[in-house]
Order: sequence, then C-alpha cells, then structure tokens
Amino acid sequence: MGNLTEFKEFVKSNPHLVKYVKSGDMNWQKFYELYDLYGKDNEVWNDYKEKEDIPVSKKPIATLALADIATWFKSMDVDKMQEGINSVQRVIGVLQDLGNNNNTTKQEYEPRPIYKHFED
Repeated sequence: MGNLTEFKEFVKSNPHLVKYVKSGDMNWQKFYELYDLYGKDNEVWNDYKEKEDIPVSKKPIATLALADIATWFKSMDVDKMQEGINSVQRVIGVLQDLGNNNNTTKQEYEPRPIYKHFED
C-alpha cells in the first residue's frame, strides 16, 4: 500500500494529470499502472507533463482581434449570409404589415334605414 500513497503524492505534485482524466483520455487506473511499472521519473510521463504555454506572438491584443476578425470574414459563405439577410428582411416586412393592419381605422357601422331597399 506504500506505493499507492506515493502515487497520491505524485498526483498532488502533478495536478495537470487531472485534465486527462476529466477529458476521458486516461483514467486513474492506467495512470497508477504506469506509475507502478515505470516509476515517477521515467520518460513515459513526458507525454503527460504540463507543457509551458509559449506565446504565439507579442502583438497587441487589438491586432490579434483584427486578425481573427479578418480570418472569420474570409471563412464566411457570402451566399448563405445573403440568404439569412433576405429572410430577416422578409420577417421584418411581415411584422410591419401586421403592425400597419392593426392601426387602420375601421368605418363605423351605419344601419340602413328600414324603408330603403337595396341600391335605392
């Protein structure tokens, strides 16, 4: 059982192993088996060690955002976007027509005199 407590200490010193378990790539049993077979200093752990985040570039954030927007515009399908705009315009037109119909004034009903016949 001493090996299990050593493994727990190893996990505490390498908390990045948790993300592999949460993502489903590995489970604790497999990690324990690797630890039991190879120990904590073997090259097997190189795949699971936390890699330092290397910044892509030292450009300002605004420049990166503009670059992201530019690539987003390049990947857009113009035809589908036009179809979407047309459908939104149609919906707005229908809503305007409904709004206009409710605002029309109705002529008040005038009863026809009793002595008057049709078209007299």
